[in-house]
Amino acid sequence: MTETTEAKLSPQVKNALIALIVGGIAAILDSTMVTLAIHTLVVKLHSTTGTIQWVTTGFLLAMAVAIPVTGWAERRWGGRRVWMAALVLFALASVLCAVAWNDAALIGFRVLQGLAAGLIFPLMQTLAVRAAGGRVSSRLMAAVSLPVALGPILGPVIGGVILNWLSWRWLFLVNVPVIAAGLLLAWRFLPAGRPGPSDGRGRLDWIGLVLLAPALAGILLGLSQLSENGAIAHSGVLVPLPAGLVLLAAFVAWASRPGEREPIVDVRLLRVRSLGSASTALFAAGAAMYAGMFLLPLYYQQLRGDSVLDAGLLMIPQGAGALVSRFVIGRLVGRFGARAVTIAAFLLAAVATVPFALAGPDTSLWWLGAVLLVRGLGIGAVLIPPMSVAYRDIQPAGIPHATMNTRIVQQVGASFGTAIVAVALQSLLGHGATGAFQGAFWWAIGITAAAVVPAVALPADRPASHEAAAKPVQDHGTPSDRTANGVGTP
Repeated sequence: MTETTEAKLSPQVKNALIALIVGGIAAILDSTMVTLAIHTLVVKLHSTTGTIQWVTTGFLLAMAVAIPVTGWAERRWGGRRVWMAALVLFALASVLCAVAWNDAALIGFRVLQGLAAGLIFPLMQTLAVRAAGGRVSSRLMAAVSLPVALGPILGPVIGGVILNWLSWRWLFLVNVPVIAAGLLLAWRFLPAGRPGPSDGRGRLDWIGLVLLAPALAGILLGLSQLSENGAIAHSGVLVPLPAGLVLLAAFVAWASRPGEREPIVDVRLLRVRSLGSASTALFAAGAAMYAGMFLLPLYYQQLRGDSVLDAGLLMIPQGAGALVSRFVIGRLVGRFGARAVTIAAFLLAAVATVPFALAGPDTSLWWLGAVLLVRGLGIGAVLIPPMSVAYRDIQPAGIPHATMNTRIVQQVGASFGTAIVAVALQSLLGHGATGAFQGAFWWAIGITAAAVVPAVALPADRPASHEAAAKPVQDHGTPSDRTANGVGTP
C-alpha cells in the first residue's frame, strides 16, 4: 500500500472527522482565549492574580481528573452518547461562566468546563480511530489534531478582539454556537456506537479512579505551583507533588496486577513497544510545545510591551506553520518513517527557537515572524508521527486505554515543560528582563533537543512496513483471551 492509497479517507470517515473537529475546537479555543484574559478578569471581578489564576488551574485539574473516566464511559454508554453529553456539559458550563457574578463562581464553573474537556479531548482521538475501523494513519492523526493547530491561530486573535471591543463574558458565549453545530454534526455523522451485551459494561474501577485522579491532580497542581512561585521549598509544591507521585506509583501497582479485572487506565499496554515509545515521545512533545507557548506571549507582552491583541497577532506565524505541517506530514511519514520525521521535527523546532534566545526588545518582528513560521512547522509535526504508530499493536479493546495513556502523558509533559521554563525565567530576572528571557529560551531549546532521545525509540515505520501499520487491527477474542487485556503481540 502506497502512502497515497493509505492517506485516503473514506467519505464516512471524513464526515466523522468534521463532526469531531467542529465539536472539539470550542474546548481548544476556550483554553487559549481564557489565558489571555487573566488581567482583565482580575480587574472586572475585583479579584487578585493569585485567585484568578485558578480559573486556568482549576480547569486543568478537572480535566486531568476526568480523562481516566472516558474509556469506561465509552464502554458503558457508547462513544457518540458520551461525546454529545460532554459537548452539552461544556456548553452549559460556558453559559454559566459567562454569567458568573464573582471570582469564586467563575472558578467553580470553569471546573465544570474542565470536566467536560477531560472527556472531549481523549474521545476525539478514540472516536476518530473507531470511525476509521482501526486504520491509524498519519493523515487521520493530522486531521483529528487539527484543532490543536487552529487553536494557536484563532484563539489569541478571537480572544484579543473580544477583550478589546466586547465584554469578557463573550469569551465563553462564543463557544455555544460552535458546540451547537458540533452536536448536529455528531448526531448526523458519528456512528451510534451503542454497547452490546458482549461489550462488558463492567463496574467502574473505583480503586483505580481514587488513586489516579488525585495523583494527576496533585502532580499538575505541584508543577503549576512550582511555576508560580519559582521554587520548590514551599508547601504548594512539597505537599501535592510528592503525594501525587506516591498515588501514581500506587495506581501503577494496582493496575499492573494480573487478572480479569479491567483497570480504569490499562498501563500494561505501555509494555507494547509502539505505545510505550510513542507515549514517551508524546510526553517530550508536550513539554517542548508548552515551554515555548508559555514563553513566547510573555516575550512579546513583557519584554517588548505589546498589547494582548498584538501578541496574539504576532503568534499567528507559528500557528500557520503548524497548520501547514498537517498537509505534508502524511507524505513525509510514508517516505521516511515515523522515527525519522519525529527526530527531524524536534531538531527543526529547537533550531528555530535559537533566535529567541538571542533576541532583545528591539529585534526585527519580520525576522521573528519568519522564525516562528519555521518553528510552527516543527512543533506541528512532533505529535502526529508518534500518535500514528501508538495504536499499531493495540487490539480494539485497548484503543480507549491507549488514547488515555497518550493524553495523560501529553498533559503531564506540558505542565512539566511549562514549570521548567517558568522557574528558569523567574530565577534569572536578577540579570535583567532581556537576559532572563534569553536564558529561559535556552532552557526551552534544551527541552526540545532532549526530546530527540525518546524519539529514537519509536518504531522506524519504514514504507515497507507502512502497509501493515495502516491495516485495521483485528479483534482476536475477548479481553481475557489477549495478553494484558487488549495488547497485541509486541
